[in-house]
Amino acid sequence: MSELTHFNAQGRAKMVDVSDKKDSVRTARATTSVLLNKAIYQQIKEGTNKKGDVFAVAQVAGIMAAKNTAQIIPMCHPLALSGVDIEFQWNVDEDVNHFEVLLTAEVKTKGPTGVEMEALTAASAAALTIYDMCKAAGKEMIIGPTMLLQKTGGKSGDYARD
Repeated sequence: MSELTHFNAQGRAKMVDVSDKKDSVRTARATTSVLLNKAIYQQIKEGTNKKGDVFAVAQVAGIMAAKNTAQIIPMCHPLALSGVDIEFQWNVDEDVNHFEVLLTAEVKTKGPTGVEMEALTAASAAALTIYDMCKAAGKEMIIGPTMLLQKTGGKSGDYARD
């Protein structure tokens, strides 16, 4: 485990100086899910949600969140992102009344620091947007777990969740 670098000489929080780090291509993929009820599932599939196209709005929210991660996570560096993509996949078993949206966010940049937080933020914001758009049809939705799946680039090397 590496030494924590987010503290100054007085033990107070600081933003890490990355000015001496070499630029490299960096990617990160994160995932989360939203467990929901059959009515919400049908609204999304049939496009009948009164607030609009749920996945389209969630996709834009996730992209915007990735681009603005440094504004909400205090020690994150503002990054010029090369790309952000959000994918949605259904995990449905109607026999056991299981309706779940699986979300994956992939973020890419070329720079001195990684994009794990941007990917996690994108996935989280997209899931929260699904909740917001569908809560009238059921507030019992469950979001998560949210986790990093993979990251590439940088001094610490690549990571892939087993």
